[in-house]
Parts: sequence; C-alpha cells; structure tokens
Amino acid sequence: MIYPVVRPLIFRLDAERAHGVALRALKTMPSALLASPPLPQASLASEVAGLRFPNPVGMAAGFDKNGEVPDALLRCGFGFAELGSVTPRPQAGNPRPRMFRLAKDRAVINRLGFNNEGADAVAVRMRRRARIDGARDGIVGINIGANKDSVDRIDDYARMTRTMAPYASYLAVNISSPNTPGLRALQDEGALTELLDAVNEARGAIRVPVFLKVAPDLEPADIDAIARIAADKGLGALMVSNTTVARPPLASRHADEAGGLSGAPLREMALLRLRDFRKATGGTIPLIGIGGIFTAEDAWERIRAGASLVQLYSAMVYEGPGIAAKITRRLPELMRRDGFSTIAEAVGSE
Repeated sequence: MIYPVVRPLIFRLDAERAHGVALRALKTMPSALLASPPLPQASLASEVAGLRFPNPVGMAAGFDKNGEVPDALLRCGFGFAELGSVTPRPQAGNPRPRMFRLAKDRAVINRLGFNNEGADAVAVRMRRRARIDGARDGIVGINIGANKDSVDRIDDYARMTRTMAPYASYLAVNISSPNTPGLRALQDEGALTELLDAVNEARGAIRVPVFLKVAPDLEPADIDAIARIAADKGLGALMVSNTTVARPPLASRHADEAGGLSGAPLREMALLRLRDFRKATGGTIPLIGIGGIFTAEDAWERIRAGASLVQLYSAMVYEGPGIAAKITRRLPELMRRDGFSTIAEAVGSE
C-alpha cells in the first residue's frame, strides 16, 4: 500500500485537487497497489433492508460524486459504496476554494454545494456498469439531491428516484447537506412527509430500498418526528449523520471556513445522535453510523450503539484507500473479545 509514501506529496495540493488525484488513481492503478483487503468473512456479513452486505464498512457519498469508481472502491475492501450526491441537472457547485483539509484536527470542511455532472451522465455510467458481467454483485447506493435553483425540490427528488432506481442497490435521500440553502428545511415534519410520499410513489414497481440521510444538528423533537415518519413510510434505513455546521474547538488554520465539518471532531456528536435515533426508533429501523469513523474501534463503538452499517469519507483523506481493509481486519478481533459471533448480534448491544 503506497499511500503513506505519497501522502506528503498529496497534502501539498489543495484538498479538492487532491481529491481529483485520488479518483484518477482509483481509475488507473491496480487495486493491489492501493489496498490489500482481507478475504470475506461470514461473521462480518449482515442483511439490511433486504440487501446482503459482505462487511459493514461503506464509502460515504461525496467521494465518488459521478459514479466513476464504485467497483474500484469495492475492490479496496469496502462492503458497499455510495455515489453522489446527484442532482437532476448538472451543477457547478459553489465557488472555489470550497474544500479545506484541517490536518491538525484530522478533519475536512467543505462547501461544495452538490457539484456533479447531473443525472443523465451518472445514469449512462450506471447502465454501462450494469452491462459488465459480475459488476452488479457489489452493493452500490446512489445519493440523490435537488438542484440549488430548483423551484420544486420535492419534484427533483421524485425525478431522481425515477431515473436512478433501476441502477441503485438503494437510494439515499439526502436532505441534510448544509451547503444548499434551505435544503435542511425538508427535515421538517410536514415537508418530510410530502417528500417521502413523492419518492415512494416515484419508485413505483422498482422496490429499491430508500434510506434517509439526516443532519447531526437536530433538536430532540426533530429526532422523534423523523423516527416516526421513517417508520410510517417504510424506510429501509436512517443514515446518521451528515456534516455539521457546529464548530467544536479546532486547531487548524481553516477552522473558520464556512461549510460542513466532517472528520474526527464530528465523532462524539455523530455518536450521540446515533444513540438518540436508536432510542427514538426502538431498534425498529436499521441505522447507518456516519461521522468521525477512523478506526475499527470507532466502527465497533458505532455498531454497539445501534448502527447496522457504518460509512466513512474523511478517514480516506488521512489514511488512504486501505482504510476499509484495515478496519475489517480488526473488527473480528473486537467481536471475539466482546463475545459476539456476528455483526447483527452486536448491533445496539452497548
């Protein structure tokens, strides 16, 4: 694994250029040079929303916005990969610079603003992928969003559902980005009910599971309402959580930049929010733990707190594409230490 050697060079680039380098490396370099994933282990596999995940560690949305490298990520050892966020029309996003590496804090701040090539371009890639023998074996979710200038954002989500449902293992409805003005208002009870009704109607006969991604910056009443609506609408999972607009004490020079904060400083807030949703749902809806996960111990703590699956992104920035393999090698040791033989047994056991 060459990442520790090249990381000092990559960190000389600004964060968004470095991200582009990472995508090109995944497209062109043999997977064995990037990561050495362990052989699949039955103890790490679990079923969520009718999908069989080979291990619980996924790549979060934001890394592969346009569906360029999902299978490369799976070959690096991720149990699943999530593309996007994708919007109906292509979108340039916010002005640069808009992504900042906070190395002293092992964190990232971004205000990208759903920059992506649009639904048509991603659908072409997904159709091409579907024609390749064996490529559909891995679980690839698609994270859907609304255009910044849309006059009807709920209609955007319905359109995205119709477009992407044929190609997605699951759809992640993202209403939690802080970088599209007004988007988080869709977490309000009335708007969320209307949104999920539209999404459920739009997927029609294609019974692809629908997940909902929520923000960490929620009040207790919001959590209870979201949990209730998620159950009523038959969601496959709740994804807890996205980046935060809060600012804990930070040591890096970009600490005052606007945007969503991810990485190590988000860990405690995301863990607390996961516990809140576990309590609010009573364990009836699968949860996906996201935010500040860097180690197998972090992932295991999230699983014990109620997460059936976990996702990461910022850890990839600091640890490289071998991060999933590193975590999945260590997880079985933690399971044996605490007396569990499968991931499912451990979910919510703290």
